[in-house]
Amino acid sequence: MSAPESAQEDVSKVNRRLAGTVNWGTATVVGIFAGMLYGGSKEAAASVSKDAEVMLKLGSTPDKREQYRLMRDAMEKRFIRVTRGSIIGGVRLGMFTATFYGLQNLLAEKRGVHDVLNVAGAGSATAAMFGLILPGSLMWRARNMLLGSTLGAAFCFPLGWAHLKLVEKANEGFSIPTSPHNGDEKQETKSRVGAAIERLEGSLGK
Repeated sequence: MSAPESAQEDVSKVNRRLAGTVNWGTATVVGIFAGMLYGGSKEAAASVSKDAEVMLKLGSTPDKREQYRLMRDAMEKRFIRVTRGSIIGGVRLGMFTATFYGLQNLLAEKRGVHDVLNVAGAGSATAAMFGLILPGSLMWRARNMLLGSTLGAAFCFPLGWAHLKLVEKANEGFSIPTSPHNGDEKQETKSRVGAAIERLEGSLGK
């Protein structure tokens, strides 16, 4: 085997993704958009009570200019709150998703196999890291880290098992069994097509 062929095989082995692993970039982008949607909708729902207060002020203000100013300020503040909530939610969920799937793919690459232990380990490590960076005292952070590690593993273990089972079922559905009977049918079809082409060429030659 020549050197270029061996190098090409090495590259293909490295680039080949294990079954069940998720693309890190795609998962991160989905997490960012999902976090933005959740954070924006949460802030929009929280703004309902504040909008009610503005409506009460508008009812008690006879001046049209003052009403317009109150309405404009309320809309600007609501826009700022929703935008800030969307950005914060996107950053938080995006960081969580990127860390989780990054650790999951790293474990799969180092171990050479993708199983439920990779999912549980990545979930435990990610929850522990995010519990450690939460504000509070050192004891509070240590408690959150231990609690997050336990809950992350307990929550991700059944999810990882279900995900891998679905991947196995999908791979079984895509795999088409080959048999000698199917090969004979393909050969017969090719011979029929070849005979039809020869007859067509003969008719055109006449």
